[in-house]
Amino acid sequence: MYTAFVEKHIIILFYKFVRIENPAAFREEQIALCKRLGLKGRMLIAHEGVNGTFEGTEGAIESYKQTLRSDARFRDLVFKESEGTGSAFPQLRIKVRKEVVTLGAGEFDVQKETAREVTAEELEAMYARNDDFVVLDLRNDFEIEAGQFERTVDPKLRFFRDLPQKLDSIAHLKQKKVVAVCTGGIRCEKATCLLQKEGFENLYQLKDGIHTYMQKFPGKRFKGTLYVFDNRQVSEIVETPGREVISRCAFCETLTEDFYSDDSVHPSRKVICCDECIETHAELRSCVNA
Repeated sequence: MYTAFVEKHIIILFYKFVRIENPAAFREEQIALCKRLGLKGRMLIAHEGVNGTFEGTEGAIESYKQTLRSDARFRDLVFKESEGTGSAFPQLRIKVRKEVVTLGAGEFDVQKETAREVTAEELEAMYARNDDFVVLDLRNDFEIEAGQFERTVDPKLRFFRDLPQKLDSIAHLKQKKVVAVCTGGIRCEKATCLLQKEGFENLYQLKDGIHTYMQKFPGKRFKGTLYVFDNRQVSEIVETPGREVISRCAFCETLTEDFYSDDSVHPSRKVICCDECIETHAELRSCVNA
């Protein structure tokens, strides 16, 4: 009996702060490359660098990685990978922006001003030794609801760009050992420039983000799941039997990891809602293809 071969799909997450002299021209190059390879997803390009996430077949993704790394600016680019679905993104969107991750706190020389890095292995060792530190999660509030590290401090950011207005609420951490975390590392790279400028004296950032920690230490200090900005909504990155679910329905507090968009406010908010409660909340719609 003939069985059709279905090629595996891969999702890649990547960024780099590097000078892009002509973002518009680079955008056209990237559009042509992605269309040729059949990739879908999103990419932001600015003078300060690139920030992207794409899905494609395993072969197409490998070709994309090799092509981008053939550019000397991206030779050492780190790609975080996870298994795709073939439909994680509805289309290809590549845009030029002022910032590749919007903080709105002025310009930084990220390569020189960002905080010192700790690897996933080093962070795990800090937990094992019971070091005195906290984890400052720089993701949006709804992302932290889905999953978070032990010892997390949540600054209650609706958007990353809210951080400059939240500095007073976390000022008590200035003399404490703090490890900043985010999904893949890009928000930490820029945010820690600001935080060090504001007087955070013992500040570190998790190298390559929560995504990499979850791959290396599934089911350990990070509890729950990772919110991802595609049609999967959440991902455990590595299949982890017995993984703990920590997120709860906003209406009845049932444990669930289903996200919906609340269109009763503008801009809409991501809300966790169980199967039973979604039936009675007409203002909520699926995040898929949103």
